Amino acid sequence: MFKKVLEYAGEHRKTTYKAIVAMLVGIVMNILPFLFIYQLISPMLMGWSMSVGYVAPRVAAIALCLTLYAVFYIKGLSLSHLAAFNTLKNLRISLQSKLEAQPLGTIQEKGIGALKKVFIDDIDTIELLLAHALPEGIANLSIPAIVFVCMFFVDWKLALLSLCSLPLGIISMGVMFRIGMKDMDNYYAAARRMNNTIVEYINGMEVVKVFNRDGESYRRFENDVKSYRDFTLAWYKICWPWMALYTSILPCVAMVTLPLGAYFVLTGASALPDFVLVLCMSLAVGPPLLRAMAFGSTIPQINYKIQSLEKMLADAPLLQTDRPFSGTDHSVEFDGIRFSYNETEVLHGVSMHVKEGSLVALVGESGSGKSTLAKLLVHFYDVSGGSIKIGGQDIRDMSVESLNEQISYVAQEQFLFNTSLLDNIRLGRLDATDEQVMAAAEKAQCTEFLDRLENGIHTMAGDGGKQLSGGERQRISLARAILKDAPIVVLDEATAFMDPENEEKMNAAIASVIEGKTVIVIAHRLQSIVDADMICVLDDGNLAATGTHKQLLGSCPGYQKLWQAAQGSANWKVSTAQGGDVQ
Repeated sequence: MFKKVLEYAGEHRKTTYKAIVAMLVGIVMNILPFLFIYQLISPMLMGWSMSVGYVAPRVAAIALCLTLYAVFYIKGLSLSHLAAFNTLKNLRISLQSKLEAQPLGTIQEKGIGALKKVFIDDIDTIELLLAHALPEGIANLSIPAIVFVCMFFVDWKLALLSLCSLPLGIISMGVMFRIGMKDMDNYYAAARRMNNTIVEYINGMEVVKVFNRDGESYRRFENDVKSYRDFTLAWYKICWPWMALYTSILPCVAMVTLPLGAYFVLTGASALPDFVLVLCMSLAVGPPLLRAMAFGSTIPQINYKIQSLEKMLADAPLLQTDRPFSGTDHSVEFDGIRFSYNETEVLHGVSMHVKEGSLVALVGESGSGKSTLAKLLVHFYDVSGGSIKIGGQDIRDMSVESLNEQISYVAQEQFLFNTSLLDNIRLGRLDATDEQVMAAAEKAQCTEFLDRLENGIHTMAGDGGKQLSGGERQRISLARAILKDAPIVVLDEATAFMDPENEEKMNAAIASVIEGKTVIVIAHRLQSIVDADMICVLDDGNLAATGTHKQLLGSCPGYQKLWQAAQGSANWKVSTAQGGDVQ
């Protein structure tokens, strides 16, 4: 386990070794005073007289040792923390690079709470191992071991008596570890569930308030928090008695030595000076032994966290190469696409061809696989079977950067970084000038709400773009796509959050964006895609039919049902208290 962690230390591994040496020296300085104390006590017990010249150097030596102990131990802790925090930095960077190589969809499935726990909580806990358990544990265990060996040279009988507390303490610790490890998985599962619930509760608070669901939402939040509390307390309640037992017995090295050693002295089996020396040694090894054992209970937890990190890092990376785009054109071909979420297949051999410069719409009921196809095209996931090609080149045969240069993806839910709106739009093309960004914003119909903001396009978007409405965020995302000017455009319900007044403007903006491009549109409002070159009807992960609007109305029952539902919703009316209707 230590070897795995130290692999991330790199050049700072030597700093950890220096910390161990410094602490070893410090602990030796902390034990040596007991030897000088023995030299002061032994003559008094034997009835010898001591001069000031004999006592003063030993008292000075005790003071010097205690000073050196503080100096070396603090220096060791300083070095160990320096190494620890640099190792954590390396670990986070390594984890980041591994996560970047994984499919984006897989990362989203892990959940914000779980990722936060791994990146912050679990990695921070490893700091205890690197800064304390490793250097302090090794140093505090090494010195007692040496002292016990020295006891055997003084009096082997008394040395054996001093070891009596160790088996009892180790057995108690072993029982605690065995009980604790049995429920370790359930403990961390409860913690992950609580973290995800807390994040979801906070993010969804606006919706909860609007629909007056405070009670239902809070009940789930409360239940998960209480579940974690109850499980943790029950788990600790089982472990605490054993922890108290070994922390009480293990450092009491003189527990058996004192009564039986005194008997040996009285019977002449052991000499009084040897008995005093062994007692002093026993008192010396107790504190470092207890400090070393204090880290023992953290080892299983740290080991579990390292295994969790490795499990996350072990997820299969996204299939890609370093090759650039080399397709002959910008047509898109889905060939026998199969895909599964958590071993449940949601796409069953879907095949379709999107000609270059054409507009193809994907329609179907919720859960039919429309958005999944779009996410597979932009390579959020690897397909389970089949292939997706652009201009004849498999998307797995090019780098993600090259693929992203070919596609502008406007998703239904958009994320904005907490920086200026200008910089958020500029993500579409980092080398764009301010004038080009402003032109893209104007085409995306952003000017209307930008003029209302005090700082205009330089206004901060807020965390996740919370300063803007859903429709405004979508217009910013469309401005990104306009600025990017990629040859393939994927629109996943790009006007989902638009009010009727602004939807017409947005459709005009979208029309200018997609002109001359290969376009794939995912639409729930069928009225907006009646002029598409081809409409693909998806039904439960299968391609049910393809054709134009007129062709499908005459030949596809599934499309007819969708169209009738769309027409019915367009004619919905809300009755007022006065008996009138609101369209």
